[in-house]
Amino acid sequence: MTTSLKARSLLAALLAAMALFFQMAAAHAVEPIKIARDDVALDLSGAVEIYRNQGENFQVSTAPGPDGIVRRIEVEANDNRSTGDWAVFALANTTEEQIDRLIVAPHFRLVNSGLLWPDLGSTRIAAITPSEGFALDRQASPDADVFRVTLNPGAVVTFVADLASPKLPQVYLWEPEAYKDSINSYTLYRGIVIGIAGLLALFLTILFVVKGTSMFPATAALSWAVLAYICVDFGFLSKIIEMSPGNEQIWRAGTEIGLAATFVVFLFTYLNLNRWHGHFSYGALVWMLCLTVIAGIAIIDPPIAAGIARFSFAATAIVGLGLIVFLGIRGYDRAIMLVPSWVMVLLWLTGSWMAVTGLLDNDIVQPALGGGLILIILLIGFTIMQHAFAGGALHQGLFSDIERQALAVMGAGDTVWDWDVLRDRVVTRPDISVQLGLAPNSLGGPARNWLPVLHADDRDTFRTTLDIVLEHRRGRVAQQFRMRGADGHYHWFALRARPVIGSDGEVIRCVGTMIDVTEQKKAEERLLHDAVHDNLTGLPSRELFMNRLEAVISIARTEEKVRPTVFVIDIDRFKQVNDGLGISAGDTILLTIGRRLHRLLKPQDSLARFAGDQFALMLLSEQEPARIAAIADAIKHAISAPITFAKREIVLTASIGLITWTSDQSSAGDMVKDAELALHQAKRFGGDRIEPFRPAFRTVGTDKLQFESDLRRAIERKELTLAYQPIVRLEDNSIAGFEALMRWEHPRRGMIPPADFIPIAENCGLIVPLGLFAMQKAAEDLVSWQKQIGDVPLSVSVNLSSRQLIRRDLVSDVRSIIARANLKARCFRLELTESLVMDNPEQTAHVLNRLKQLGIGLSLDDFGTGYSSLAYLTRFPFDTIKIDKSFVDDTTPKRTMLLKSMVNMAHELGLSVVAEGVSDQSDALELRQIGCEYVQSFMFGPPVAADQVIRLLKEQYPLTQA
Repeated sequence: MTTSLKARSLLAALLAAMALFFQMAAAHAVEPIKIARDDVALDLSGAVEIYRNQGENFQVSTAPGPDGIVRRIEVEANDNRSTGDWAVFALANTTEEQIDRLIVAPHFRLVNSGLLWPDLGSTRIAAITPSEGFALDRQASPDADVFRVTLNPGAVVTFVADLASPKLPQVYLWEPEAYKDSINSYTLYRGIVIGIAGLLALFLTILFVVKGTSMFPATAALSWAVLAYICVDFGFLSKIIEMSPGNEQIWRAGTEIGLAATFVVFLFTYLNLNRWHGHFSYGALVWMLCLTVIAGIAIIDPPIAAGIARFSFAATAIVGLGLIVFLGIRGYDRAIMLVPSWVMVLLWLTGSWMAVTGLLDNDIVQPALGGGLILIILLIGFTIMQHAFAGGALHQGLFSDIERQALAVMGAGDTVWDWDVLRDRVVTRPDISVQLGLAPNSLGGPARNWLPVLHADDRDTFRTTLDIVLEHRRGRVAQQFRMRGADGHYHWFALRARPVIGSDGEVIRCVGTMIDVTEQKKAEERLLHDAVHDNLTGLPSRELFMNRLEAVISIARTEEKVRPTVFVIDIDRFKQVNDGLGISAGDTILLTIGRRLHRLLKPQDSLARFAGDQFALMLLSEQEPARIAAIADAIKHAISAPITFAKREIVLTASIGLITWTSDQSSAGDMVKDAELALHQAKRFGGDRIEPFRPAFRTVGTDKLQFESDLRRAIERKELTLAYQPIVRLEDNSIAGFEALMRWEHPRRGMIPPADFIPIAENCGLIVPLGLFAMQKAAEDLVSWQKQIGDVPLSVSVNLSSRQLIRRDLVSDVRSIIARANLKARCFRLELTESLVMDNPEQTAHVLNRLKQLGIGLSLDDFGTGYSSLAYLTRFPFDTIKIDKSFVDDTTPKRTMLLKSMVNMAHELGLSVVAEGVSDQSDALELRQIGCEYVQSFMFGPPVAADQVIRLLKEQYPLTQA
């Protein structure tokens, strides 16, 4: 009895659990949509249930079947487009026949697409799985997801759609033939609309070609933008251009941005807004720049770009309405003519707003709005055609020759000048007296009334010209003259007139035009002045100075008292002023110097600016040598006087070369050339000095040119060699490496030290081939030594010049030299002086880092003698510093402390130290005790030739020889 009671209780609990399960399943079951045979198109959007973020596997309860049973099914996503969102709906076939239908989900729908982040369309459904049977087959369609479904009689089927995008704006169930007819009808409509849009765009483009004003290209651009928008909206562009999946949104956003941009351009151009106020131009430009930036954003985020474009279109329409009302009230005909088109724009904008916000929910809205755009372009086209053909042949009239000539004169704005010779009466229309500020008609009457107003230099010419015309009874008047106004200023006029001959052969009238050419004359004078004067200081240019000097020399040949002296003045180190204070400050200082020099002159003297910071002075007021010397000192002191600029005093010096004319100078050019030679000699002596010309100066330049020529030939003839000075280890006095030093054995002059020919090589551009020769030769010699004595730890150092350091090919040259010589990179070193490094720290750091990447060594030569740039030392990849000889030779008590500090600092930075110029053993011992590793001096070995190097190495490494 107890067992039976327990069994009954267990069965009751099981039945209760099953009832609860079926109740829960029924609560989550989908309500099926019943389909009748005569249902052509059903909107399933309201019956679709969306499940978000369900993952790749989704379980759902089916709609109750004919037997009332609710089942649980699981669907797995098999498409890579799956988003994890699912849609569920159910269909019930209430008929006794099998029904075929199409499930259609459009890719893009303007209705309810939104304003700020609009839905620009995409693939909506990746796949549809029914509760019974296989997954539905996708039908080919470019602008919608279409699936064919077959429902058996009385069947209730639940469909689970794997969504490819988060939104599913609309789902339709279509009868296949009805859907086909609908597509065909829309295709026909869209083809007609696209055809009309294309014809309008082509017509407006042709109109732009015929009438080239700015209004027509702006309208043509708007029409092409509308055509592009419609082609994308109707899916026509995808048939022409192959679009990858996902690019439809970019194209749609791009066309909306193009439509908004061309709409702004059309409004601005048609209303000619820049004519009313310049701020309209700036506003339109900023607006267009913003839309251009939005076009770039469309590639990254098409929805936000399209939303901004829609707001821009609406803002343009509203701003345009305000402008049209404002300008229309003022009677601007273009604004009035645009009213019908703008009313259509506002209606279209209202309809679009209602569509995108969902207030208008109809399938016809989207194509209707596309057609509305065409109507807008059509109205705009009719409006601009009125401008294209206004003022044409309908208003043309016939004019006589006299009327045509009168209209031409009036259109040109010239003043008619009419002299009635018989009555001696001059008439000007409009009255020239008023233009000059005189009493009206004060210049009317006899021609002699003009003479007091004319400039004194022009009166005779004016009177004589008129007399000649009267006397010869032919010719023409073509004269320019000046007339004084009431304010005392003169105005230039150009008179062009011809005589009118009477029946008796006498001149009865003289008629022509007068033009005010004052501005033209002033411009000519300015051009003439600027052609021969310096634009900054207003001083004569070199050409004018030479012309004046040539004239004075021609006088000096006949006049014994005329003896010109020429000073050529150059400001020392003026480039540092420009580099430190800026070019504008340098210009201000040049103006100050020009004024100071000008105050030293007398009327017969002349001052000119040759170029840059170079001035020239021609002195005629003084002939005595003592006075000329005094003037030269005055010039020097005038320039050296402090100049206050930006609360600081600037003190400059000048180099001055001078020459006094003698009969030996044949021309101004020779005289100036000799003065410049004296100037260069003053520069060569250090500047801040006055140097009179001496004939010996003429040979200095010639010797320099000959020296350059010899150096070029020395490179070709291989007269240059290398000498190697040992770098010795202080620890055991062994040779650690060599520094390569250039030597030149001249055939006639003998041995020329590097200090003489290296600066010339830098100035004439030969330092680069010399440097390449030194690096290549040093690398080859080191490889040769290593082959003879074995692979011993040796290095060779080559000095680097400033010209080589700034070359872009330096790194590739070093790489090539190491590779050709088959030399280990660590054995090759480059030496740079501290001053060379600090000329351009940023560029130097970049080049040295690239050189260090090759594996070569870098040494900082003459350390401590340049800029004391300890703060920069850590920025450069040096591995060795070379202490200058001046520190080793120092006899002050602080010498040891200074040397020790430099060595310790180098070791802290991971650098080795080479001391140069050690002259005795006590210095060497002291350097070794404070930690200096290497030494280089004549005491430890002078520079020797390459063949002598090998003997030194064989003595040091006898066991390494093969």
